[in-house]
Amino acid sequence: MKRKNTIAYIEAVSSILLNIILFGFKFWIGIISSSVAMIADAWHTLSDSFSSIIVLIGINISNKPPDKEHPYGHGRAELIATVIIGTILALVGGNFLLESIRKFQAQEGALFGKPALIITGISVIIKELMAQFAIWGGEKTGSKLLIADGWHHRSDSFSSLVILIGILLGRFYWWADSVLGLLMSLLIFYASYEILKDSISALIGEKPDKELMDKLIELVKSRINIPVHLHHIHAHNYGDHKEITFHIELPPKMSLKEAHKIADEMEILIRSELKIESTIHIEPLS
Repeated sequence: MKRKNTIAYIEAVSSILLNIILFGFKFWIGIISSSVAMIADAWHTLSDSFSSIIVLIGINISNKPPDKEHPYGHGRAELIATVIIGTILALVGGNFLLESIRKFQAQEGALFGKPALIITGISVIIKELMAQFAIWGGEKTGSKLLIADGWHHRSDSFSSLVILIGILLGRFYWWADSVLGLLMSLLIFYASYEILKDSISALIGEKPDKELMDKLIELVKSRINIPVHLHHIHAHNYGDHKEITFHIELPPKMSLKEAHKIADEMEILIRSELKIESTIHIEPLS
């Protein structure tokens, strides 16, 4: 938990500072070159700062201990924050799509200079490094929120790369800026879809993945000294706090005391080995 918080804070704070600096340079170049793609890219970069602020808020709320109103903790605040980031991305993409269509209809081109090439090239490198750090941190700590923020950075890196290509093509084709702005909006929509799909699915509730079920069954088989049949397995994800419920079948002539003892052993085993709280329903073996 402590490591996760440290990585999240480093990622979020560095992201906020670097994105504000990059936004300033990109927006300035977009204004002087009359480039909708560059201005859109600048606002996309600034939206990364907003998402990083949401990362900080989400992590802080998710770290709150369980209370009377929230007995399972506040871990799903991280998923809610991830949904907010995905929604912001979708709104940004929609705005860029409309502006690109408007500029294409008006046949407006863009005039790029050497500063645009330099700043855009630097942006591609910095944003990809930020994306790699955030995604690495998310995979290391199991944080969907950090991974979402990483993909937000990566979509910005992709869009800057598209702008870089547009700068080179814009000298020959007036419509290059509008078309690349359109392509960039599609990239943003795709990133938004991926983020929202995973986080909303987790909020609604997903069936246990095969890896978890295999680990659970293998753990019980190897550590419990009598055959136990598991079924009706349901997993509940509350961020760092996870719960699992399932049924087990035991010999019908076994005493209630013995059956309860086995269930207790299994709960302790699952808690220590898988870091999951379990609730077990006992049934007579048919």
